[in-house]
Amino acid sequence: MSDAREIALDCLAAVLRRRRPLEEALDDHPGYGRLEARDRAFARLLVASTLRRLGQIDRLIGHCLERPLPAKHRDVTDILRLGLAQLLFIGTPAHAAVDTTVTLAARHGPANLKPLVNAIMRRLAREGAGQLATQDAGRLNTPDWLWRSWSKAYGEDTCRAIAEVHLSEPPLDITVKDDAGDWAARLGARRLPTSTLRRDHARPSELPGFASGAWWVQDAAASLPARLLGDVRGKTVIDLGAAFGEEDSSEVVLEIAAKVMIPVQTGCGLR
Repeated sequence: MSDAREIALDCLAAVLRRRRPLEEALDDHPGYGRLEARDRAFARLLVASTLRRLGQIDRLIGHCLERPLPAKHRDVTDILRLGLAQLLFIGTPAHAAVDTTVTLAARHGPANLKPLVNAIMRRLAREGAGQLATQDAGRLNTPDWLWRSWSKAYGEDTCRAIAEVHLSEPPLDITVKDDAGDWAARLGARRLPTSTLRRDHARPSELPGFASGAWWVQDAAASLPARLLGDVRGKTVIDLGAAFGEEDSSEVVLEIAAKVMIPVQTGCGLR
């Protein structure tokens, strides 16, 4: 049993029940930093994949149960979630996904639930792929309140397109102080037309140049307003950001902008 799975279980609970951001939950876990780089990457991938596909995973678990597991056995539910993420989304061989999930359940759950975990994992090893093909992935993995908000703001088609994009791991966008071409090669990134460097996701602190401040993480879209506004020398510009959890914050930003009648850059990080 890899310690990475034990740590993933702890961090999944931290995110779902204590509302901790994923990266914060990982960094604060005492065992995470002691893992080898490969195991750290696996632990993060496991939790991130589980969270990204949680709606689909929970639907599959519910299909196998006559009634949900009691709240007191929520660790067993989380163990099943992690096991199905491995089995259906990460590509862990079925025998390994089943075996490690059952072993984890034996460590953390009551003995009488171990056969149930084994039965669910084996059943979905056979039937899971077929059931996934019939699921509406974008809808299932998007909370109802967020789906309603996007649909109202952008329309059903755009809402669905956003939800489907969120099913994939976002890239890492980097802004460098200078010599973007050299840093693109060193970081294994490609250079976008905006001079932003983009690469597959990685933990920034583990990449060269992070500690020295040679670059910083910044979504490519964040640099667009400055380019669109053009030369603002001599002008007053207000940069208003909407923090997480602020209801109707975008409307408030636009109302303020209308009152002061000056150019505005708005942004709210969703990913």
